[in-house]
Amino acid sequence: MAMPSRGGRPFLYAVALGSNRRGRAGDPPRVLRAALGAIGGVKAASAIITTAPLGPSTRRYANMVALVETAETPPELLARLKAVEHSFGRRPGQRWGARVLDLDIILWSGGAWAGPGLVVPHAAFRKRHFVLAPLAGIAPGWRDPLSGRTMRQLASLLALKRQPTMWRRGMGP
Repeated sequence: MAMPSRGGRPFLYAVALGSNRRGRAGDPPRVLRAALGAIGGVKAASAIITTAPLGPSTRRYANMVALVETAETPPELLARLKAVEHSFGRRPGQRWGARVLDLDIILWSGGAWAGPGLVVPHAAFRKRHFVLAPLAGIAPGWRDPLSGRTMRQLASLLALKRQPTMWRRGMGP
C-alpha cells in the first residue's frame, strides 16, 4: 500500500496490550498501566481483563486495549511499540510464551495496511475475545475496514460463537 498522507492530522490506533509475567513495573496489571504512559497519546483505555493463555504458556494474561493518537504511520508506530516492549524487558523467545509486555496494532483510522512485518487490521483480532470485548467497550462504533462491521457487532458475533450450541438455538432457560 502507498504511504498515507499525514495532512497535518494525527491517526487513531487501537493497540492491544498483554502481559503474563512480572516486570520492573510489578505484576502484569501494573505492567499494562505503566505501558500506557510509555506509549503516550492514549485517548482512551479499556478495563484490564484476565484471560487464559493461548499456546504453550501456563500463566494467565492481563489484557486491555488503548486508543492511541499519533501522527506516526503504521510502520513508525510498530517500531516504537517494539522499542517500548524491549524497554519493559521483552526478549525474543517462544511464540505465545510468557512475556512481560506484548503490544499489537489492531486497527488504525487509515483503514487497511499491509507492509513488511505488519498487517492492519490484525489478522486474528476478530477471533480474540480478549481484544474484541475491551475494544467494543471503548470504541463500539469503530468499523472493521474489511468486514464493515462495528466492534460491538464483532464482539457480539464472537460471544455467540463461544456459547454452547443449545443456548444459541434457544434451548436454554
